[in-house]
Amino acid sequence: MSNISTQNDEPLPEQTGSAEAHNHSHEPIADDEAYWAQRTRAIQTLLAAKGFFTADEVRREIEREDSVTPMLGARLVARAWVDAEFKQRLLADGKAACRELDIDTAEIKRLEAVENTPSVHHVVVCTLCSCYPRAILGYHPPSWYKSTAYRNRVVVDPRRVLAEEFGTVVPDTLEVRVMDSNADTRYLVIPLRPEGTEDWSEAALRQLITRDSMLGVAMAESPHS
Repeated sequence: MSNISTQNDEPLPEQTGSAEAHNHSHEPIADDEAYWAQRTRAIQTLLAAKGFFTADEVRREIEREDSVTPMLGARLVARAWVDAEFKQRLLADGKAACRELDIDTAEIKRLEAVENTPSVHHVVVCTLCSCYPRAILGYHPPSWYKSTAYRNRVVVDPRRVLAEEFGTVVPDTLEVRVMDSNADTRYLVIPLRPEGTEDWSEAALRQLITRDSMLGVAMAESPHS
């Protein structure tokens, strides 16, 4: 091992303050990309250079991921609202129900749908990290879902978190159940169908179903809002 004192034997250059000794530019350091974006780009470039994949393959994968949005989950919920038999199949086996609608959930080991009712309200969290049903809600979880504060607080006092952080007031008459996602199981909340939508088409109902309502931190949109 090198001797540290030997490494540091060379004295620092004397700073004179003269133009000759201080002739470098003082332009601000560019920071157009976040650190992790820069790191990802560097790793991607290295792996592509070593032949693990091509730039075109990366582009197509990004395009695929960007095409996955919460509207896929909304399709499942809207179908469950209008088709009682499909809802039972969704509750029994979420992945099988997704296949019926040609939704690819290969990356999810188990998808469990839970139904909000007039007596029970569900809210989803991942207390260990940020396990999230990306295949049906999109590849970019909301920042609050990944935050330590949400993960710690919602399991202790879900009513207060929903009310104070999301403006969602759950009546005391409803039981609140916190569903803890993990590497094996991801959850999808089927929110209560809003009143006044009895004659609405499945396509119209999808517009009332938000990402947050499928995580249980919000209700489905009101048709009158």
